[in-house]
Parts: sequence; C-alpha cells; structure tokens
Amino acid sequence: MIYVFLANGFEEIEAVTTIDVLRRAGYDVRTVGIDNKFIVGANKIKLEADAREEEINLSQTQAIVLPGGMPGALNLKNSATVLNAINYCVKNQKIIAAICAAPLVLGEVGILNGKNAVCYPGFENKLTGANILNQSVCVDKNIITAKGPGVALSFALRLVEMLSDKTKSDKIKDVMQCL
Repeated sequence: MIYVFLANGFEEIEAVTTIDVLRRAGYDVRTVGIDNKFIVGANKIKLEADAREEEINLSQTQAIVLPGGMPGALNLKNSATVLNAINYCVKNQKIIAAICAAPLVLGEVGILNGKNAVCYPGFENKLTGANILNQSVCVDKNIITAKGPGVALSFALRLVEMLSDKTKSDKIKDVMQCL
C-alpha cells in the first residue's frame, strides 16, 4: 500500500500526477485526507480522499508520499498521523517521498541529517542537516525529494523505479509518451 497524504492547501499537480503514475504502474495507492475526507488544494481544486486518517494501516505500507503546496506542507507537518507514518517508514526502511515544500516536514523531524535532498527554492533552511543538491529529483537510500510542480512527473517515475525497477518506469514513460 502506498499512502498519499492530502492536507488542505496541497499542490494538486504533485499529488494527482504521482497518484496517476503509481496506479498506472499497478500499485495500490490510497489517498488519505488530513482532518477531512474532502480536501481543497492550493489552487482550489477539491478532491475526495480514499480514506480518513484513522482508516490507514501502517503495517501494509510500502511507501508514503507527501505532496507540497502551501499551506498543505505545513498542515502535513502538524498532523500526528503523518508524523507517525514517517516514523514507521524510517523504522521499517520504507520509502518516503516528498516534493516541493513537503521536504520541510522531513527536515523538521530530523530524518534528513547527513542525507542529500532538494526542495522548492526558499525552503532549504527547513531541511535541517541535509546536504542540499542542485537537481530536480534526489534519491538518498529510501528517501526521495523533488523541487516542485514542474518535476512532478519525473518525481513519480523515479518513485516507480525505486519501488520496482527502471524497466517498469520506462514502460510507463513509453505509454504516457514522455520525451
């Protein structure tokens, strides 16, 4: 199970692109609404989450995804459910994926110490202890971070590659007609 956490103010393209690509790859993806099942994105697009916070089962987790956006990333940071999911993933070597402003959540809980990471420009000071790189998408062991909405597709495809292999990611690129 891959959980994509949605909080009010999330960046829609980062969430929807990642969900779409992961489902095309055959993964069981469940969106989780923080504080509500109906979530409004940063650009006022409303989504109905698949589940509420209390309905998730972390023992089935393969990966978690934290879309950015403001104030979505801050709302994720303030969620006990999201923090519990991050701790579970760290303890069990599961994949943690965060894009745009959402890597700030990882920085503030201290799991980026000594790790390479990227984020939306201007949030670098929130990635406590991280080695900030100048690239679009960054993978360091089980953590993947990305810069922002414009790299959402690259982020999602790289996540597929981490979950399976480059062959699966390449097949999806071909089907989607990626350059």
